[in-house]
Amino acid sequence: MTDRPSPLADPHVAFDASEGRRDIVVLGSTGSIGTQAIDLVLRNPDRFRVTALAASGGRVGLLAEQAHRLGVAAVAVAREEALPELREALKTLYGSEPLPELLAGPDAATQLAASPCHTVLNGITGSIGLAPTLAALEAGRTLALANKESLIVGGPLVKALARPGQIIPVDSEHAALFQALAAGTRADVRKLVVTASGGPFRGRTREELAHVTREDALAHPTWAMGPVITVNSATLVNKGLEVIEAHLLYDIPFDRIEVVVHPQSYVHSMVEFTDGSTLAQATPPDMRGPIAIGIGWPERVPDAAPAFDWSKASTWEFFPLDTEAFPSVGLARHVGGLGGTAPAVFNAANEECVEAFLSGRLPFNGIMDTVTAVVAEHGVPVAGTSLTVPDVLEAETWARARARELAAKATAEARA
Repeated sequence: MTDRPSPLADPHVAFDASEGRRDIVVLGSTGSIGTQAIDLVLRNPDRFRVTALAASGGRVGLLAEQAHRLGVAAVAVAREEALPELREALKTLYGSEPLPELLAGPDAATQLAASPCHTVLNGITGSIGLAPTLAALEAGRTLALANKESLIVGGPLVKALARPGQIIPVDSEHAALFQALAAGTRADVRKLVVTASGGPFRGRTREELAHVTREDALAHPTWAMGPVITVNSATLVNKGLEVIEAHLLYDIPFDRIEVVVHPQSYVHSMVEFTDGSTLAQATPPDMRGPIAIGIGWPERVPDAAPAFDWSKASTWEFFPLDTEAFPSVGLARHVGGLGGTAPAVFNAANEECVEAFLSGRLPFNGIMDTVTAVVAEHGVPVAGTSLTVPDVLEAETWARARARELAAKATAEARA
C-alpha cells in the first residue's frame, strides 16, 4: 500500500506537463465522446491540435468532415469495407489537396494510438479498446481514458504498462474522483462515493422492469449517450463497471467504494476523508468538462463546460441503491474481486446481452439474468498476475458465445 492514490490516475502527478499546444489522437471520433472532444479542441486551437482520427466506419461522412476541418495527418476506420466510401468523401472535401493517410481494419486504431502525439483520447466503446490502450501506454503517450472497458478487462496488463500519472480518467465519475483526491493523500481517504443517476427506471421494482421496451431504456433522463452505454446506465451495469474502474485506478478496496443514486447528475462523485470531510465535484451534466480534464491536465481549460447559475434555486437528492431491482453493481463487485478473466467475461456477456435486448431478442431483466449465469459458469478465472491478452480474448470469445446461446434459449422458452 502506498500513501497516495495509485499512480495510474494520481492527481498529484503530472505525467507530462509540457507547455505549448498539445497534439491529440482521437479514437472513436464520431461517437459521443469524440464529437464533444473535437468541439473542445476547435474552441481552443491555441491549446490543442488533433493529428489523427479513428472511428468504426459507421458515420463516414462525419468522419471525413472532421478530418478536413481539423487538417489531420491520418484517418482510420475499423471496417475495411468503409474505406472506399471514406476515400470518396475525403476527395470531395479536399479537392486537389493531398488526402491524409488512410488506415483500415481492426488494428487501425491501435496503429494510430502509437503514433507521435502528446495524448491519446480513447473514446472507443467496448473491450475492443484494449489493444489501443496498451499501444498508447507502451508508446509513452498520456492516455485520456474514456474507454473504461479496456481497463476493466485488462486491468493487470494495463497497470503493468502505465507509468506514474500516465492515465487520466475521462468518465465523469472518475474525473470527479480524480479532482477530489487532489485534496488529500491516499492515507486520508476513507471511501469513494460513486454517484449514479438511476437511469430511466429509478424507483421501479424488478417486476415492473419485466416488460420495459428498447425505447424506454434509451430514454435517459440526464445524459445523451450511445445506445450501448445508455442501456448499461438503465441496468446500472455502467455503474458496476465504474466501481471496478475506481478500484483499479485508485487502489481502494471494493468495500470502501460506495454507490449512491443522485437523479440530478450534478454531483459526479465524492471522496470521504478520514476526518469526516466529504469533497464533491459538481457541474451541470456535460461531458466536455471531464474531457477537458483528460486532455488538459494539470491545466484547466477555461469555459470547457457550463457552470451552475447559483442565483436559481435547485434541489439535489441522494438515495440508496436498490440492489434487488439492479443486481449489476453487486455482480460487478464479485467479478472485480475475482479479478483475472472474470471482469472480461462479465463485460463481454453484457455486451452480447445488450445487443440481444436492443434487437428484441431478450427482455430487459434477461440481460442481467444471462450475464449472471455466464459468470457463474465461467468458474475460477485465470489469475490476474499471469493474465495475458490471449487469455482475455479467449475468455471474451467464450463468454460471447455462451451469452448468445443462453439468450437464444431464453427467447425460445418464452415463445413456447
